[in-house]
Amino acid sequence: MNEKSQVRDVYDAIADPTRRKLLQMLADVEELPLHEITVHFQMGRTAVSKHLAILKDADLVMTRKVGRETRYRLNATPLQEIQDWVSFYEGFWKERFGKLKLLLEEKQ
Repeated sequence: MNEKSQVRDVYDAIADPTRRKLLQMLADVEELPLHEITVHFQMGRTAVSKHLAILKDADLVMTRKVGRETRYRLNATPLQEIQDWVSFYEGFWKERFGKLKLLLEEKQ
């Protein structure tokens, strides 16, 4: 399988703060064209396009052509993997803090 046909890891895709901001922007709207997205960043159109391409490779963003314009929309489904991972550790820490609380109450 060549590098272009591989699906990008969702964790890798959201590791960059710019891409997280892009996802947040797209969560607030149905879809946005590139020119409306670009104005929110202090970088060129090409750089924003590259970030969107990474998100698209991770299946976090879907595109739709309208004439010569490409419109972007959020696909939040792959984020469930991250939610599941975080939920595990949330339970882990709740259990640990519960044990610590009991230990501290016993000491008093």
